[in-house]
Amino acid sequence: MARVLTQAAAKQLGLAGRKSLEIVSGETGAQAVTLRLVEIPVAQPGEKPRGPHFHNGFEECIYVIAGEGCTEADSGKYPLEAGDTILIPSGEKHVTRNTGNEPLMLLCFFPVADISKRTQESGQR
Repeated sequence: MARVLTQAAAKQLGLAGRKSLEIVSGETGAQAVTLRLVEIPVAQPGEKPRGPHFHNGFEECIYVIAGEGCTEADSGKYPLEAGDTILIPSGEKHVTRNTGNEPLMLLCFFPVADISKRTQESGQR
């Protein structure tokens, strides 16, 4: 049965360096998809940048809603702006940073219902 999932009902995640709302996931009844709305603020002077992470066994697809940024990945640096999409392969370390003067707004799609068990931040094993 189709359902409407509202942003107001999304789960707020306490992820470093960004605001992240998990709108769709296994917790909301999805079988094979996670959707997150992510806001990366403008970097402040002296702020320590967060490190890269990677996903084991699934890709990440990021669509830029607003702002400017750069995804730094094992394969290179990829400037992004509103309307761009980047596809990150499984296992590739990556981090997206805000390079503009306004919040960087992203929709992040994952083809699994729970990404937490197979996502590793830099330095984790």
